[in-house]
Amino acid sequence: MELTGLIFYAVSILIAGGIYAILCLALNVQWGMGGLFNAGIAGFFAVGAYASALVTTAASNRHLGGFDLPIPFGLLAAMLVAGVTGWAVAKICVRLKSDYLAMASVGIAEILRLIIVNESWLTNGSLGISGIPRPFGDSVQGREADLVYLAMVWFCVLVVYILCQRLYVSPWGRTLRAIRDNEDSARAAGKNVDWFRLQTFVIGCAIMGLAGALSAHYFKFLSPSATEPLLVTFLVWVMLMAGGSGNNKGAIVGAMVIWFIWSATEILTGRLPPEWITRSSYIRMLLVGLLLQFVLQRYRSGLIPEKSPKPRSD
Repeated sequence: MELTGLIFYAVSILIAGGIYAILCLALNVQWGMGGLFNAGIAGFFAVGAYASALVTTAASNRHLGGFDLPIPFGLLAAMLVAGVTGWAVAKICVRLKSDYLAMASVGIAEILRLIIVNESWLTNGSLGISGIPRPFGDSVQGREADLVYLAMVWFCVLVVYILCQRLYVSPWGRTLRAIRDNEDSARAAGKNVDWFRLQTFVIGCAIMGLAGALSAHYFKFLSPSATEPLLVTFLVWVMLMAGGSGNNKGAIVGAMVIWFIWSATEILTGRLPPEWITRSSYIRMLLVGLLLQFVLQRYRSGLIPEKSPKPRSD
């Protein structure tokens, strides 16, 4: 019985780790390939989560939507809405330098969070949205449903990884890395830097929306607390830096390693005295920060550093 419990605990870690892997791949498109410092990951994650929830839940008078559409429509809606939101943000902010872009994206993410909390007609406010469906509905229940969802999440990871890898080795990806490394030289070569950056930001935000949708369907309930910047933005940046910015494999490895450590520290901090348990999230942040320092001192470019593809010989 204990072995079965451990197995399904591992399944839950792998599901959440897969969702974080998708977020890391999205951030790797924006930062690792394009040099765009997006510190508002939680906002686009939330947009995708709520878009899919509103499209796939049954009709309700507590929030907008309730169209009761199949889950694939919800995932597509999440990517579309998050991508359009990213396009609107990029049109305003994409010309900013990295530090200013970071501040602007944090502010926009906070605006999105306040809309989610305060516009009850749209999202049911702090009470959240319940009854979000899982794949195959009631035909698969219990622990078998987690196994099905594990397969679905990692299929999405595989698809996103193949897409990001194709982008990385394509002429578009080479141009993007040239802009990242030397913007002035890229402009002098006739590249439309702002257009490439806008595309990069939109693609990354759409993938973040997909991760948000998968999270909403996994927990079957969605509230503003599920999109806290600590659990989304901070952790995803740590994962990418530890795994290797600019390397799609490193993004996945970093997500799994850091999420495993984050989950393990939850078990450890749960054994602390009661007066320390309330501070456990900050203790875990400290431990993860120390781990990141150790990794970056030993592996300056992450566990799996970026390697430029070999030039083609035509």
